[in-house]
Amino acid sequence: MRPLWDNAMDEIRIITIDREYGSGAGDIAAELATRLGWNLWDQRLTDEIAFLLDCERRAVEEREEHRDPAMYRLFKSFLRGSFEGTINMPRLRMVDADCVRDATQTIVKEVGERGNCVIVGRGGAYYLGARRDAFHVFVYALFDDKVRRIQATGKTEKEAIALIEQVDVDRASFIQQYFHVDWPERQRFHLMVNSSMGEQVVVETIVDAMTTLAQQRA
Repeated sequence: MRPLWDNAMDEIRIITIDREYGSGAGDIAAELATRLGWNLWDQRLTDEIAFLLDCERRAVEEREEHRDPAMYRLFKSFLRGSFEGTINMPRLRMVDADCVRDATQTIVKEVGERGNCVIVGRGGAYYLGARRDAFHVFVYALFDDKVRRIQATGKTEKEAIALIEQVDVDRASFIQQYFHVDWPERQRFHLMVNSSMGEQVVVETIVDAMTTLAQQRA
């Protein structure tokens, strides 16, 4: 695979931020968007997906970066293969991981076309991997720091540990199912950075790396 930084493109107009759960990437992305004067696409993406699918925001939140349960996939497969299912599926308007994924792909690509955006998760680095004006970042953190950050939201230590383990397993399964790679696919990212250094340090590191890359390309 040709390294991403070999692309001859002077201008970077998109930043995607993939992340471990509890790494604080959302706050880092918000600060980065403010610093650059760009649009932040984090919770706003969820709202746009819900609008496109004409469903409640919560229905999207429960299915973003997830695979549907095995029993549901079996049920859906049965419906598709039955005469009754063929007739009734358009009426059911099922909001599942597949349709959320399709809506996400549509919106993320539209956002990428507009440029000047910071996109958090939702497969952004994978949907926009072919764009030469995108800079892809992966944010991780020390395990104890992730636990403390989640506990600060009101979770117990036990709940925080369970969330850290489960959410990242779900994200890995999502990436494997839809993009057929192991998460995180390291060669896809221009920069992988440890947020345990401090959020401001991470923001500065991303801006400096992006600036240096743009200068090298120029």
